Amino acid sequence: MQWWRQVGTAVFVVVAVSGAALLLRTYGMPGMADVRETVAAAGVWAPLAFLALHTGLTVGPVPRTVFTLVAGALFGWAVGLVLTLVATNLAAVIAFALVRATGGRLVERYARGRAVNWVRLRLDHHGLLAVTSLRLVPAVPFAVLNYLSGLSAVRFWPYLLGTAVGIVPGTVAIVVLGDAVTGTPPPALIVASVVCGLVGLAGVVIAARRPLPEDVREPEPQPL
Repeated sequence: MQWWRQVGTAVFVVVAVSGAALLLRTYGMPGMADVRETVAAAGVWAPLAFLALHTGLTVGPVPRTVFTLVAGALFGWAVGLVLTLVATNLAAVIAFALVRATGGRLVERYARGRAVNWVRLRLDHHGLLAVTSLRLVPAVPFAVLNYLSGLSAVRFWPYLLGTAVGIVPGTVAIVVLGDAVTGTPPPALIVASVVCGLVGLAGVVIAARRPLPEDVREPEPQPL
């Protein structure tokens, strides 16, 4: 029975929300200008701490979108973009290396299902194209693609290049959006996000239509 975990989680949430409400009631809600001043006062330690936190958490199945938005809000679009791109690529490399080093045992739960099998076959035979196009699609979980790439036959350098290229458009749009949290997001950002998604879907279609070798069939997924 896992009831104690559910109870523990509920207690934690209640305590955290109550504590946050008490702090806001006592000190008020800080403005973004105040937050940025605090971050700037921390000097080089603030971006280094953000970089370490972003990298460490997104090696696991933690969505990176929150970090991308926060980077723009705290550091501005230019510094935030650099930090996010560096952290994202580091997390991708670390996750890939861990999967290869452990033979996939740590990520077995993510390696099952028809869709997963489809992705792995494309990574095996269309490595760079598959990685790049899937990185462009916001709906594809960042960490899961890292794990599946490590389980596949894709080589390291095509994987890294596809990641570095594929994450740029969506990351730029979200970081700039985070920088503009105090105002109305420019319509161009929304257009950019939609275009990036469409480009990614086009890449997936191209990868799907490219034939696999004749001796390769799409079997039912098997456990590791």
